[in-house]
Order: sequence, then structure tokens, then C-alpha cells
Amino acid sequence: MMATGTDQVVGFGLVAFSLSLFTYYTIWVIVLPFVDRDHVIYSYFLPREYSVILPGVAALILLLFIGTFIVVVTWKNRKPKKVQ
Repeated sequence: MMATGTDQVVGFGLVAFSLSLFTYYTIWVIVLPFVDRDHVIYSYFLPREYSVILPGVAALILLLFIGTFIVVVTWKNRKPKKVQ
């Protein structure tokens, strides 16, 4: 079964977004420490503290969504106890 055009566009968009986010973060964390602070490239990046805070917050939100999903699926699949 082939993917529709919409699926391909959404998939390409997700890959492009992920690649751009990865490139931005890699430059921010690995390249920027070797560049002078007065260089113009620093105006395109957040302060260095956020390079640790933002992924931590994203990880906490991801864990929250995963935990919520597990609770909802478990709650929907539980069977009522038989009364004797």
C-alpha cells in the first residue's frame, strides 16, 4: 500500500523540521562555544542556559504524555470485577 500525497508531504515536513532542529541545536551546543561572543551569529541563538533547560522540559513533557497514554489505555482495557 502506497502513501498518499498528503502523507508524503507531512512526512517530508516532519523530517525537514527534525533535521533543522537537529542542525540548530548542534551548532548551538557544539560550534558556538568556539566562536567569539561578539560575533553576529550569537544574535540567532538563545543564551547557553537554555541548551540544557529546553531539552529537559521537552523530556518531561514527553514522559508526561507517555504516562498519560499508558494510564488511559490501561483504564479503558480493564475488565470489571464479577460480583458473586
